[in-house]
Amino acid sequence: MKAVVFEKFEQPPVVRTVDDPTPENDGVVIKVEATGVCRSDWHGWMGHDDDIDLPHVPGHELAGVVADVGRDVTRWRVGDRVTVPFISGCGSCSECHSGNQQVCHNQEQPGFTHWGSFAQYVGIRFADLNVIRLPEDMDFATAASLGCRFATSFRAVVDQGKVSAGQWVAVHGCGGVGLSAVMIANALGANVIAIDLDAEKLHLAQRLGAAAVINARDVHDVAEAVIEVTGGGAHVSMDALGHQTTCHNSIMNLRPRGKHIQVGLMLGDHAAPQIPMPKVIAKELEILGSHGMQAHRYGAMLDMIRSGKLDPKLLVGQHISLDEAPEALMNMDKFQSLGATVITEFG
Repeated sequence: MKAVVFEKFEQPPVVRTVDDPTPENDGVVIKVEATGVCRSDWHGWMGHDDDIDLPHVPGHELAGVVADVGRDVTRWRVGDRVTVPFISGCGSCSECHSGNQQVCHNQEQPGFTHWGSFAQYVGIRFADLNVIRLPEDMDFATAASLGCRFATSFRAVVDQGKVSAGQWVAVHGCGGVGLSAVMIANALGANVIAIDLDAEKLHLAQRLGAAAVINARDVHDVAEAVIEVTGGGAHVSMDALGHQTTCHNSIMNLRPRGKHIQVGLMLGDHAAPQIPMPKVIAKELEILGSHGMQAHRYGAMLDMIRSGKLDPKLLVGQHISLDEAPEALMNMDKFQSLGATVITEFG
């Protein structure tokens, strides 16, 4: 099969022919029809993830068709249209037994713990637990976004943030995760404030339901600007970027007993942000992480998509080929297009 491969961290990846994967007894092989190019893939290419062994094939946001099935798999057949969370739970540890596969002790992640979906085929283990059937009317490019950024935002807003109608929700960073969060929080009836440096992304955030936007280039103090707009601070605030500045602003713009949700990965130079702990204590703030979403929670998200309350298709941006993927990956930290960049041509 053709795949994007890098031999060393921070060195240009290349497209080359490698061996096709074969399914584990409990796994499937998926013919990839679409896969997103995510900032997490860039972190992996930079060497910020200790799980990656070289040479490596990145890619973790995927959708496609089951091409081969392991002998112990009971739920899936060749030809099924599917997607997967970017975290595959093992099904055997205490966290999996409690339904929290997103923090599985033995988790596997395509594009990190093993070769990923910047390829014509990808192998997924523990298929009966982790693979998700796609609605017949959902295109593969839209479905690919569900595995990471959209599902991650859904869990952050719904399960971790427990956002409810009438609350103020601040979203710091309007990339794929942030724009997804804007749409989801708005669908729940919250008043959303979107914060970014890019006017075009803020305009899209308004189209997706943001009640207010703040261009961080235009204000001296982002947190104070949010507090002013909300009349006291956000009930829930999310750092959807993963930067020391956005993390700090997200905590500082909370009202008493507010929640900060850290969704953007904080790696490399941003791995140890300074937390304004006096404010956390004095205002009884909550600081929560959010890491992907379990396969069994996809039903609630897909129901909201079917009903028309959520439309992740609006967040799909540029379609590119596998040959264009190396350049797109290397430029993730320099420029992010409006909407998710998705690989849809693999020939």
